[in-house]
Amino acid sequence: MLRKRLLQYIEESNGSVALFPQEKEFAVKNGLLDADKVGARESGSRFEEAYIERCEKETEELIAQESFIFLNQPITYLKKHKNEFVFLELGWFDVIGVEAVSIEVDDVFGTYDAMLGLKLQKKYRSQIEDYLENVLKGQTSYDLLFNGEDGLWDLNITLNDLPDFHEGLTMLATYELIYDFLFHLLQKVDEA
Repeated sequence: MLRKRLLQYIEESNGSVALFPQEKEFAVKNGLLDADKVGARESGSRFEEAYIERCEKETEELIAQESFIFLNQPITYLKKHKNEFVFLELGWFDVIGVEAVSIEVDDVFGTYDAMLGLKLQKKYRSQIEDYLENVLKGQTSYDLLFNGEDGLWDLNITLNDLPDFHEGLTMLATYELIYDFLFHLLQKVDEA
């Protein structure tokens, strides 16, 4: 799936493609591009064009649309504003088969959670579960449910159980961690 989606992105770029290091390495390794035919992008700029909203958890009403600068807030912002969640859409999410990612603090457990829809066929359940169980540290670190109406997986992840997650991260660093986690998930599905 990752291979197919990245190839589509490359083809839509009409020959002049600039990839972030992670995508470039994957593309070259899988023969999608020659190393000398791809430009490099700065790792930190992936989220510069993101669409970001802060929303009320109970009603899902928009509180404010935010700029990229908002992502410099510490992740602990969500503990101080437990009634909010952050919704983020990003063009690069298409490459990993995700529409958007929301993060919030769980009202009961006080953990940081990410919620997303993952565009993978139902037949990939075992590969998805194997990856989640091997990478996440907690026993109940995720909820995975196939949504037949939308044809995608509703996936909720406890971010506290990601190996490199800690409360010292910014929201930007947290979203980068989530992107990396999902990129590797798609890589494992491709390899299976």
